[in-house]
Order: sequence, then C-alpha cells, then structure tokens
Amino acid sequence: MGRKVFFSFHYERDIWRVNQVRNSWMTYGTQQEAGFWDESLWERTKLSGDQSIRKLIDNGLQGTTVTVVLIGAETYLRKWVDYEIQSSITRGNGLVGIYINMCQNRECQMDYRGQNPLEKYYIFLDSKLHQPSIWYKTYDWMTDNGYLNLGSWVDEAAIIAGK
Repeated sequence: MGRKVFFSFHYERDIWRVNQVRNSWMTYGTQQEAGFWDESLWERTKLSGDQSIRKLIDNGLQGTTVTVVLIGAETYLRKWVDYEIQSSITRGNGLVGIYINMCQNRECQMDYRGQNPLEKYYIFLDSKLHQPSIWYKTYDWMTDNGYLNLGSWVDEAAIIAGK
C-alpha cells in the first residue's frame, strides 16, 4: 500500500543525495508500486520570515502518514528539520531515519555520518517520555539497500503510528 511521505532534510548540503532517494520510485514505474508518494516540499522560492516557512512546512505535512528524515552530515543542526520532526510527532506521523552520507553528491563525493536528529526528541506516552527510536528505525540508504526497501520501511513506520 502506498503511503504519502514527507521528506525532511538539509537542503543546501544534501539535495543531490536526497534526490537519489526521493526519485527512487521512478524505476518502479509508479509511486504505488514503490510504496510511497513524495509529499514533501520540493525546491521552493525562499520565503521571508519564519512564520511563512512554518506555514509552508505545515501545508506540506498535511495528508502525510510518515516523515522520512534523510540524515546527512549536518542534518542534526538544522532548525527547520527540527520543526518538521516536532510537527510530525505532534501530528502522529510515523518516522523513519535514513542515513544518506554514503550517497554521492554532484562531485561524486561521500560525506561523514552525522548524528541522528530523531534522537533529540521524546514522545509522551503512558505518563513517560520515550525516544522515537524505541519504535521507529533508522537505516542506511546504501548498506540497507534503501532502493529496494524504502516502501517497506515507510509502511512499517505507518503501521507503528497506527496509520
């Protein structure tokens, strides 16, 4: 079953790597066969002010069931990735982390492995705080064969989230 997915990532540093993941559905023929639809924010014009960016992100998250955090070298430090993850948790989206540092950029270079931004957050459940990583997994796009497995990772996260 195909899920609507929001991809969260560090745009300036990782867009080349990110597009390898986001466009992987094309070789399946349809997004349904790939198991996901990309509902994230594609390259948009720069907006003025934080409120405009929040609204753009909130609109991008509407109708999604899973947020895939594509983890590059500096994703952990990004203010808007933080907002996307927090908003996803608030909405009850499933979460998947995917390391993309071994994907090549346009200069055919790999990057160092950054910290997992999902480890910054907690979900309040049963009167206790829990890290999302207790339920939601993080994978490596290259070593865990993301090309073949992304749809099942997304489906698993959606099921865990009850969506």
